[in-house]
Amino acid sequence: MIEGSVEEKLRVKKELRDSCISILEKRIATAQQAMQQAQESANSEEKSSAGDKYETSRAMGQQNRDMNARQLEEAQRDLAFVNSLPVDSISEFVQQGSVVKCAQIIFYISLGLGMIEINNQKVVLLSSGAPVAKLLEGKKAGEAFLFNGNATRIIEVF
Repeated sequence: MIEGSVEEKLRVKKELRDSCISILEKRIATAQQAMQQAQESANSEEKSSAGDKYETSRAMGQQNRDMNARQLEEAQRDLAFVNSLPVDSISEFVQQGSVVKCAQIIFYISLGLGMIEINNQKVVLLSSGAPVAKLLEGKKAGEAFLFNGNATRIIEVF
């Protein structure tokens, strides 16, 4: 996946960023749909002789809608952040937007979105605020860091 020219490395960075964007766009769509369903549910509650039940149902529907609105807002902020990650340059030192290849693992310093597979290699999408990212920050190829109790050497940064 990573061996190759500068152009290949830049292509990989763009592919990783695009994968993050795809994950976040799915989250946004899910939150929008959930908000709409919660609003429709709250609006469709019919007033009955049990007025308290009606008010409770409407309040719960509104709380559900508000929770989904917060999730939507967070996903939109995350999307804006990911869109700002550089994919047209290579850095010698680990920073936001860097791909860090180690012997056993590859990290993409972006957002903590889990693990994805690209070109048959697993890549951990790692938030720059994560403890491992803090260990990596500012390091370059050839340097080592302690990961899960083991010394791990950075093979390549781009």
